Amino acid sequence: MSIRVSGTLLAVALVAATGPVLGAEGACTGTLYLTLDTGNMRHAEAIADILAKHQVKATFFVAQEKTYRGDLALDPTWAGFWKARVAEGHAFGSHTWRHGAFRQDEADGKVVYRLMDGNQIRLDASQICAELKQPDTRFAELTGRKLDPLWRAPGGRTTPNTLKAAEACGYRHVGWAPAGFLGDELPSDAYPNETLLKRALARIRDGDILMAHLGIWSRKEPFAPMLDPLIGGLKAKGFCFATIPSR
Repeated sequence: MSIRVSGTLLAVALVAATGPVLGAEGACTGTLYLTLDTGNMRHAEAIADILAKHQVKATFFVAQEKTYRGDLALDPTWAGFWKARVAEGHAFGSHTWRHGAFRQDEADGKVVYRLMDGNQIRLDASQICAELKQPDTRFAELTGRKLDPLWRAPGGRTTPNTLKAAEACGYRHVGWAPAGFLGDELPSDAYPNETLLKRALARIRDGDILMAHLGIWSRKEPFAPMLDPLIGGLKAKGFCFATIPSR
């Protein structure tokens, strides 16, 4: 089995603990990897219910993002949610602490990191590592479980120095396949839910990593409810679901 990330095949053996959930006919014609970034958490519980309904395990990438409740996604107020997901057997990776954007490498080896408020700071390798490890530390405090050695850059944007620093402190970057971009960040007037659903069902292929969020501020018509028919439709085509392997 292999995982398809942004058109590139990365050969990874799936261990039993992250084995696929069988498709509708009981035999896999391919394996998919559903990943969910924190976002504003507005649809977190609804998405969790959809995953439970379909018996699908996802890989969550967590950051200390502001939520629709006015708190932050890794505050103690969310401990119950994350503990429940751990108990269900999902996988978890770092999405950075401040959900900033890694913009560019500089000559001295540092990386320009653009924060959510628009300010830019410069991080060296140790500071990049700390940015990835802080969600790991907090998640363990909330749930008793450390994150898997995985991370995803906000927006999927990385630099060579960022990737090198992350690998040095034990985190492997996980992107997504072109067809796996489910479009929940796109404006709903131009990309209505039914259009996104049909596109995904038509284009997703074996090994694709799918990406969505637990809530998006900008989209008027939330895409989250469409995960129900999407997962159902993909399972009806014989696809199975698994979590991203740690290695």
